[in-house]
Amino acid sequence: MKKLLALLAILALLTACSSNEQKPDATAAKPATKPSAEKQIKAGFIYVGPVGDAGWTWAHDQGRIAMEKADYVQPSTFIESVPEGAESARVINGLVQKGHNLIFTTSFGFMDATLDVAAKNKDVVFMHCSGYKTAENVGTYFGRMYEPRYLAGIVAGKMSKSNVIGYVAAFPIPEVIRGINAFTLGVRSVNPKSEVKVVWTQTWFDPGVERDAADSLLDVGADVLTMHQDAPATLQAAEARGAYVIGYNSDMRKFAPNAFLTAPVWNWAAVYTKTAEEVKNGTWKSQQIWWGMKENLVQLAPFSDKVPQDVQKLVNEKRDAIIAGTLKPFSGPLKDQSGKEVVAAGTSIDDGALLGMNWFVEGVQGTIPK
Repeated sequence: MKKLLALLAILALLTACSSNEQKPDATAAKPATKPSAEKQIKAGFIYVGPVGDAGWTWAHDQGRIAMEKADYVQPSTFIESVPEGAESARVINGLVQKGHNLIFTTSFGFMDATLDVAAKNKDVVFMHCSGYKTAENVGTYFGRMYEPRYLAGIVAGKMSKSNVIGYVAAFPIPEVIRGINAFTLGVRSVNPKSEVKVVWTQTWFDPGVERDAADSLLDVGADVLTMHQDAPATLQAAEARGAYVIGYNSDMRKFAPNAFLTAPVWNWAAVYTKTAEEVKNGTWKSQQIWWGMKENLVQLAPFSDKVPQDVQKLVNEKRDAIIAGTLKPFSGPLKDQSGKEVVAAGTSIDDGALLGMNWFVEGVQGTIPK
């Protein structure tokens, strides 16, 4: 009986404890949900050269870094030194598989691979730099680099004493030809006796080959050099030989402190930040962006102290005229390399012809390889 009474007492105690246990209050405020650490844009970048090239790829990477400052952009991914052509499709697809919803492919030779991968991934936005093919989820972007190239030509024409200016050219594609022509038009607008000698390297980034090309131009009397590659080899050649030099892509003056005059430079952040915002807002649509100095995608780097004040003043006036639309570098009358008039007075080359340019203006010495 005592055992039975003890057992009943224990049961009663357990029941009481159970009835007094605190129940969740359905009306109490719930703990705040922590905001998701993920942002809305996960961007990937395919680079043709190394980030440390100090030129083309470095400039693109500065734009990527600027884009990441937006609070809706996750830390982005870049893959450098990707070969152009079919192999790049594998690398682009790898970014898709890792969940990137915005992919920038930053060289002309990535164009077809970008389109191939985009066709199979309609939920991803692709932006291809310098190409001409688009799709529903593929846009293109580039800058009117010929505008600051023209201004740089004015500087070169004013600074040359030998009237021989050297141009270390990359590949014979319209982008490069257009730059050579704009630069030459700038040169001859202030120095009609000058000639622009062109040497092709068939490279984007090969410092040894580019240095040899630069030296070959100095050997034939060029006293001002410029180039269209990503490495600073041309600047270093000019510095070593006592010539002047005009850079490209970024402000490379540290590589040629005694030779540097200025440089046509890129500000890719102008495109990258705007595109990321449009994708985030759902307002992005396929288009072909071709912005100039007015939109701040391309500019001329600050002058070095080697450039006289009167030359700086002239170039700044021409810059303002280009931005205002009152000066168009490719306005007639223009003659081609043979002396034949190809653009009549009072007319200008339209964008289609500029994008497909495959001929040299008067004043260029050199041929365009097939």
